[in-house]
Parts: sequence; structure tokens; C-alpha cells
Amino acid sequence: MIEIRPDDLSHPATRQLVSAHVDEMRAGSVPEAVHAYDIDRLRDQSVTLWSAWHGEHLVGVGGLKHLHDDRGELKSFRTHVDFLGRGVGRRILRHAIGEARARGYGSLWLETGTAASFDAARHLYASEGFERCGVFGDYPDNPLSAFMTMRL
Repeated sequence: MIEIRPDDLSHPATRQLVSAHVDEMRAGSVPEAVHAYDIDRLRDQSVTLWSAWHGEHLVGVGGLKHLHDDRGELKSFRTHVDFLGRGVGRRILRHAIGEARARGYGSLWLETGTAASFDAARHLYASEGFERCGVFGDYPDNPLSAFMTMRL
């Protein structure tokens, strides 16, 4: 059983997973193509972060950033390496989509990578209804970024 709950980033396991996520993004790309939010940016009041737990084990995180009255952006989705392939990311994604609908958003947006290491993430988003789109917000037009959106 996976429990998804709001997270204030005070738990060491959450902080460690977010830090590892950002470190991996930085190690695998050029600085201008890394858009993963670190702990400080995830604490911004425009962002809601959820953590997913299996008993005492943190299994994943995912965030929703308020962009405008009618839209939000997914941020910092990450599944713990020990729980990959078990549907954790999908559970957090569906939770975030449900919250976006409850907030009255008309659309959700996201930026992810184009490298092969992001294939599973892009497939997950597409399987839940996200479609490729052009650049949005303040993101630069960069061949290392893939942009997706979903009408709610």
C-alpha cells in the first residue's frame, strides 16, 4: 500500500531523494538544460510537493507548481531507485492530476529531457494523456528539453 501525503521537505529521506535527483540531473546535462527544482525552490509557496511512502520507506516524490489561475506545472517527479517499475510514478502523477482538477486548472504542463534516460518518463506522461507541445513559460527553446501538456 502506498500512501501519498503533502511534504514540507523536513524529513531527511525526502531531502536526500530530492538532492539525489538534482545531482543526477546536473551530472547528466549542461547547466542551462537542468530545470529540476532543488529543495529551496520546492519550498516556494507556489509549489505543493507530495511524497509517497510504503510503510517507513520513501518511494517517490512529485510536485505541482501553480502557474496561473487555470494552469499548473509538474515539477521534480522522482521514484526511489529501489521502487522503479512498481507504479510509484504513475500513482503520484495521478494524485497531482487529481489535485490540479480540484484546483480548477484547465491544463497541466511539464518539461522533461529528450535523452534516452527520460524515455520512461515521457512514456508515462503520454500514457496518462500528455501530448508534446512547444516551449512554455520562461523555458528556453533547447533540443535537450521536451515539453508536454494535458487538457483537464
